[in-house]
Amino acid sequence: QVQLVESGGGLVQAGGSLRLSCAASGRTFSRYYMGWFRQAPGKEREFVAAISWSGSSTYYADSVKGRFAVSRDNAKNTVYLQMNSLRPEDTAVYYCAAGRWAYRSATTAEADFGSWGQGTQVTVSS
Repeated sequence: QVQLVESGGGLVQAGGSLRLSCAASGRTFSRYYMGWFRQAPGKEREFVAAISWSGSSTYYADSVKGRFAVSRDNAKNTVYLQMNSLRPEDTAVYYCAAGRWAYRSATTAEADFGSWGQGTQVTVSS
């Protein structure tokens, strides 16, 4: 089982930037794909971004493509989500998630992620 701890959320004005971090422990981080999801009030949790175990492939929801960037540092057991040009509709609790299977391609399906962080609030004011 892997433990995930997110940080970096906060309040930012529209057009601003935030960088979320997710520190992992409990298993060999570098073998697993990682993802970011978010849940806005009254809405279902949705996929935001994912990165392969090696970091060579990334995937994004259409709503964040070109504004967000996912990356990882396997030496630090950490995955990041750089969020630029933030919009009020990006307001949500953001969750880091760890893939279920080692050395598999990253996916966008929530069911393919087996461990979740506690979430960090991101609020974008207009």
